[in-house]
Amino acid sequence: MGLTPAIAFVTIGCPKNEVDSDRMAALVEASAYRLVDDPADADVVVLNTCAFIQPATEESIATALELAGEWVPARAGRRLVVAGCMPSRYGAELTDAMPEVDAYLPVAEESRLPEVLEDLLGVPFALRAGAPTRTPGAPTAYLKVSEGCDRACAYCTIPTIRGAFISAPVDDVLAEARFLIDAGARELVLVGQDIASYGYDLAEQADLATLVERLDALAGDFRIRLMYLQPDGVTDRLLATIAASDKVCHYLDVPLQHASAPVLDAMGRAGGAEHFIGLLGRIRTVLPDVTLRTTVMAGFPGETEADAATLERFVEEAAFDFVGVFAFSPEEGTVAATLPGQLPDDVRAERAQRLRDIADVSGFARAASLVGSVQRVLVEGDDEGELVGRTCGQAPDVDGLTVIDGPAPVGTFVDVRIIDAAGYDLIGEPL
Repeated sequence: MGLTPAIAFVTIGCPKNEVDSDRMAALVEASAYRLVDDPADADVVVLNTCAFIQPATEESIATALELAGEWVPARAGRRLVVAGCMPSRYGAELTDAMPEVDAYLPVAEESRLPEVLEDLLGVPFALRAGAPTRTPGAPTAYLKVSEGCDRACAYCTIPTIRGAFISAPVDDVLAEARFLIDAGARELVLVGQDIASYGYDLAEQADLATLVERLDALAGDFRIRLMYLQPDGVTDRLLATIAASDKVCHYLDVPLQHASAPVLDAMGRAGGAEHFIGLLGRIRTVLPDVTLRTTVMAGFPGETEADAATLERFVEEAAFDFVGVFAFSPEEGTVAATLPGQLPDDVRAERAQRLRDIADVSGFARAASLVGSVQRVLVEGDDEGELVGRTCGQAPDVDGLTVIDGPAPVGTFVDVRIIDAAGYDLIGEPL
């Protein structure tokens, strides 16, 4: 280790984890330590983990063991910190299971990173007063507006991992947004476990529509995207606010999970196919050009073939632009893992694949319908030798991309004529 310790971050999981890693990285950047991108150059790696479902936990464990087994021994004095959801979910169990890790940092304690690093390295962290809470950089930035969740969905581990729902104060969100815009962000993606509930716990009178209005009023050439809106939070007021805005993308990500009322009831959720079709109709009436994404789950305990058929018919009728399909995973500590009627893995996987196939039909068709149109695209950079960006109808990481057939400056908006579609991806020429 040199005189100035070097710290690198490796992040697994969702955009909320990306924000948490970025906030911890901002602490390092504002300290006497150095922030480096490559773990090979680092004295400490902070592995920010996901443990929402078993495959994510397995990926987190595998990455930690790989770092402990190969990266740490490659140079004397290296240290490994495992942060985030995995230590929040499993606590002291991890210390016994993975003694090769030097320190664990649950989500609720990530602000303790400076003292953890000081203890491991013996070098004062020396945090600079008044330092930014985020690192500047990419054209797209996630803006976390809430933490935790108060819902009790039978399958979900989030309340256990991240605790009760807490809204970030409006002024704090606006200040962070201003910093990100000034640092070059051209898209702010609002994220949280349940952003539609924003504001109900604040002393000031505010809701998500209020926050959107305040963000919309900020100066600058940027756009706003809303992710993870629970269906009961898609209010007429919110839709009217989006419609009146020049900056908010006409894009809604509404995780419905199922369309069979009995299955939704077993999940601890409300609704059903008819109710959801009405909701989608209401959205499309106010926002005729809206792009709609949802998430559905196949093979929940007790799901019959009739329930599965209801969900399939709903996905076909709803004609979403994008559908995230997951096979049910019986997560330790959840109600759903103990319910009767657990389905075999192959049945869950087969039902999930049927849903993906149905969703692709409408998704591919909706992408193809954009051929000939002109779309405003945020240019994000090189992807395997191609210049790519995203329209307002394409969220980062989860939807398609727009391949730009021609030169365009990264970090700017360009008007692109769509000349072809390949699955969910679009191909266009800058005007």
